[in-house]
Amino acid sequence: MVALFRFRLGAGLVAALVFAMIPSPACAAPRDSASNKAQLRTLVQEPLQDRLYQLNLNIARLGLRSFPGENGKLLTSHLSGQFFDWHLYFENIYLSYYGVSKYDFTNMQVFLDREQPDGFIARTLEVKYPQSHQMFKPFLAQLAVLGSQQTGSYQWLRGKDYHLLQNYLDRWFAYDGNHDGLPVWSSSEASGMDNQISRAGPPGSDYDEGVDLACYLYRELQAMAIISGKLGLPAEQAKYEAHALRLKMLINTVFWDNKDGFYYDRNEKTGKLIYVKSVAGFFPLWAGVATPEQARRLVYEHLLNPKEFWTAYPVPTYALTEPDFYEGTRHGERNWRGNTWIPANFLIFLGLMRYGFYEPARELADKTYQMALYKNRATREFYNSETGQGYGPDPSWGWSSLAYIMPLEYKLHYDPTDLTGKIKPIVTETLGIHFPSPQTPAATAKK
Repeated sequence: MVALFRFRLGAGLVAALVFAMIPSPACAAPRDSASNKAQLRTLVQEPLQDRLYQLNLNIARLGLRSFPGENGKLLTSHLSGQFFDWHLYFENIYLSYYGVSKYDFTNMQVFLDREQPDGFIARTLEVKYPQSHQMFKPFLAQLAVLGSQQTGSYQWLRGKDYHLLQNYLDRWFAYDGNHDGLPVWSSSEASGMDNQISRAGPPGSDYDEGVDLACYLYRELQAMAIISGKLGLPAEQAKYEAHALRLKMLINTVFWDNKDGFYYDRNEKTGKLIYVKSVAGFFPLWAGVATPEQARRLVYEHLLNPKEFWTAYPVPTYALTEPDFYEGTRHGERNWRGNTWIPANFLIFLGLMRYGFYEPARELADKTYQMALYKNRATREFYNSETGQGYGPDPSWGWSSLAYIMPLEYKLHYDPTDLTGKIKPIVTETLGIHFPSPQTPAATAKK
């Protein structure tokens, strides 16, 4: 069993110790030395250990659920039994920290098997609250790469599944009424940022050329290029690489407002930018499409601006300057107009690392970690960006689990979304914590 001290540390100290033990990205010392791992294992104290223990048991016992007509378990973060689209990508990133890759494939296969002839895949599996009119967000090819990176093989995609992914991606680019190469969200709800209506519109609006959507699609094209190359299809690989470059150019020419130094969505019907400062405006950092100068302006003029996004527990999903900004939840809604959501923080954090903004990345990782671990007795779905108070289901798991690992990723300079990198079980290898099976006895789950 991993040696553990049996006393509690003050808020932030565990993260500080984790930060201190592994060389930072700028250091020359080895990142993965045995001595660093041994020191880290003795410094993972009771609050983090206990939180990960309970979180992992929740996933194993509550998050792996049966689905009608399917053998085995599927992964979900909802007690209601719903199976969502982009949640699946982030939830499997968290499981990859423990070397678990099985659920990259199980849910994905069920979604692919339900693809319509025109390439449409619904964003949820229909259990209680079907949303069959909304498209699965562009993460399936990235999910396929995430799983294949861990197993070392792409051959499972040869044949039917590869063509299903192609059709699915083609369907996304068909949501482009003016044929300018930029598909639209059908509504804020379809974007996943449920109530950002002032940005993405009400249900059925079909006008928002979303910068977040374009970034997701850019990475999907990159993922499809990788898959095509691994399957020995060089012509297909070249096609996807060329398409990705064209989309990158569009993101920087259409969405970038040089006066404000920010990426805004555009109204497809009017051709005008939608001047709403959403957290989506930072996603070009994660996608790697921003130029160094654009990245610098995003970070210093907006992200680190306490009048916009740098709150006590950043990053709020709307800038404080937006007239419809508000914190918390008024009627139980999943509020994306001001609260902090961990998957958005996670992508911004990785973007900061990509562009060499190490100190802001470190601070964002630390604040996110402290908010999730010390401001709340359990993992929550979203958080107040000023007080750190959590909202949504209790217990929750899923993508908010990423908050606990961000300090470790900072020190390892590790990006699990790197489509060309190596996926490593960093929590198990470095901290000695394992993911339990649903039947794991409580007394042995921490071994």
